[in-house]
Amino acid sequence: MSLIVQKFGGTSVADPERIREVADHVARTRRHGDDVVVVVSAMGKETDELIRLAGAVSKVRPGREMDMLITAGERKATALLCMALHDLGIPADSFTGSQAGFITDNTHTNAKILELRPERLQAALRDGRTPVVGGAQGVSSDRDVTFLGRGGSDTTAVALAHALGAHSCELYTDVPGVFTADPRLVPSARRMSTISFDEMLEMTASGCPKPAMRSVEFARTWGVKLHVRSAFTWEPGTWVQEEEPSMEQAVVSAVVHDTSEAKVTVSGVPDQPGIAARLFRLLADAAVNVDMIVQNTSEHGITDISFTVPHDDLPQSEAITTALATEISASGVSSDAGIARVSLIGAGMKSNPGVAALTFETLAAAGINIEMISTSAIRISCIVRQSQVEQAVQELHTAFGL
Repeated sequence: MSLIVQKFGGTSVADPERIREVADHVARTRRHGDDVVVVVSAMGKETDELIRLAGAVSKVRPGREMDMLITAGERKATALLCMALHDLGIPADSFTGSQAGFITDNTHTNAKILELRPERLQAALRDGRTPVVGGAQGVSSDRDVTFLGRGGSDTTAVALAHALGAHSCELYTDVPGVFTADPRLVPSARRMSTISFDEMLEMTASGCPKPAMRSVEFARTWGVKLHVRSAFTWEPGTWVQEEEPSMEQAVVSAVVHDTSEAKVTVSGVPDQPGIAARLFRLLADAAVNVDMIVQNTSEHGITDISFTVPHDDLPQSEAITTALATEISASGVSSDAGIARVSLIGAGMKSNPGVAALTFETLAAAGINIEMISTSAIRISCIVRQSQVEQAVQELHTAFGL
């Protein structure tokens, strides 16, 4: 007998019919001899609706009250799923994040897990019951309800799998696994049967929306095997696990794109020690998440610095950089929201030369100009025009035989 943590996203429990389908799947898993701990997100788009309601009644929206509001969606889903399980003869108990033992810091709307005390869940399992836990929530050291942020249910599930010593953590969503590219852009994209933690981390950091990056980081740190699956077909999905040294790896595993970022350029920056440090410290203190950074070669003691930020952070980034540009006598600040990023991911890049050359040749042949380049040991990212990113993904997917 094994213990399996099964997490179901919002689309998986969007309505009563879907909740009954999930309950039936959990019941089948139990009948096969495995213990199950279930983690659920709020039903469908309920979190979005709760955020909309908050905006309709308040301009302030204090973080403490937002967390109290948003986490209500998961509590509702846990109770309903437990009722459906009881109908199938499966004894089940619902738990909030605090009841499940999630202790977090005091950061509202994006709290971090400090400690996990799953004694109540362990007791329920010993009694032959199925715990159903509300995802993305916990209780702070100040004893306030906290929300772990978007995608936090994945993190909840992985943390429970580690704390309870589960065999694996199954993340059920509306897609049947991790693909070599977005199937909406590349119809020939194929589902991968396995992928390494490092490759999955690079993919989530480069625009792949599922699973949540924090959950992959947690899984890699603690060696929790992930299985990304569809809650609509129940077919085997993609296993995310430690890289197997003996396995012959593909040079490139996937092509990922991201249209959520904008570029900011500070021109005519004095090439002096400490200028870049001041700029990025100011952005960090304002909680701006800077991604790619490029600094041009200095000419006559002057250089340009370009970086990318999420679209939501663009106005604040422009204000910060404009104020600093005036202070240091830089020539100006410009921004560009019409960019997109295309990234090649593959553990095989570490031992195969020529990936960058083929990438640049492929984009050049398609008439796609590269505006910025960033690399790691297993990733090459290029900033291109947003209007050309779909073509870039298709051309690279073909060029590397994915």
